[in-house]
Amino acid sequence: MSDSYKIVGIYLLTCLIWGSTWLGIKIGLESTPPIIAAGYRFTLAGLLIYSVISVRGIKIQTDKTAVRLYIAMAFFSFVLPYGLIYWAEQFVPSGLTAVLYAIYPFSIAVFTTTMIPSEKIGINKIIGMIVSFSGLYVIFSDSFAGNLHNYLIGMVVVIISALMQSGIAVSIKKYGNHLHSLAMNFYPMLIAGIVLTIYGIISGLLSIHNSLGLTPDWSVKVFGVFNYKSVFSIFYLALFGSLITFTCYYWLLKRVNIIIVSLITFITPLIALFLGWLIYREELSKRQSVGCILVLSGLLISIFGNIFIKKNDKRYKN
Repeated sequence: MSDSYKIVGIYLLTCLIWGSTWLGIKIGLESTPPIIAAGYRFTLAGLLIYSVISVRGIKIQTDKTAVRLYIAMAFFSFVLPYGLIYWAEQFVPSGLTAVLYAIYPFSIAVFTTTMIPSEKIGINKIIGMIVSFSGLYVIFSDSFAGNLHNYLIGMVVVIISALMQSGIAVSIKKYGNHLHSLAMNFYPMLIAGIVLTIYGIISGLLSIHNSLGLTPDWSVKVFGVFNYKSVFSIFYLALFGSLITFTCYYWLLKRVNIIIVSLITFITPLIALFLGWLIYREELSKRQSVGCILVLSGLLISIFGNIFIKKNDKRYKN
């Protein structure tokens, strides 16, 4: 398989799986508290990654740059962004969250211009991002109904989350070329999983203590219920939504223009809409159809003729 076909295949696979994670999260939250669910997800993902790299004999780099990136990724790619978004979604409609988080490609462009001037952005990418963003706005415009002042803190939190993750992505693009795309996720995900799990347990116990005290179902409120739905959700999100997607994402970062990679943010809500229609029979309105066309049009404008493959650089072989 040529590099071009491999890149396109992995790009589409990443979009498809990440788009499906919204459904996986929705299933899991029916029986597991949000922060605990995220903790379980990343802890299991870290263990799965360790088993894979052990079997394959992949070395985990531990130089100073790698260690700094691991720590930064753990807290600014996973712990804080996911914790903030899970918290914000208690108050902010999911559609509004999707639109606000779509500033990610724009902040990627800003950080890239500052940190990696050699990474060309191009006017077509900017135009494409604006068109795609307008499409998301059209799709989720009903989420802007009502008094947005009630969501103000949550909206700010979502934007901060996007800014943190975009800053880390550009840092990895600049400093993490020597790291293996799979092994670089081990420490960050394991750290994030442990931190989120501990935080979820403590906050759950404090919430119970401050309300009615311990009740017969206190463990369910803190740890969740382990039924087939919750187990499937945790395993799916750990294996597919974390191990595979983040490995693919960082693999793409090494080989493709970072703006093109960041456009995955625009694609995943479309896949989530499609899966909601397919599985939950959620209705797709004409407005949403028009929005989808705008998003796809923007992607074509951005991507056309701008997939750059670095063929002869040994740093890009992981």
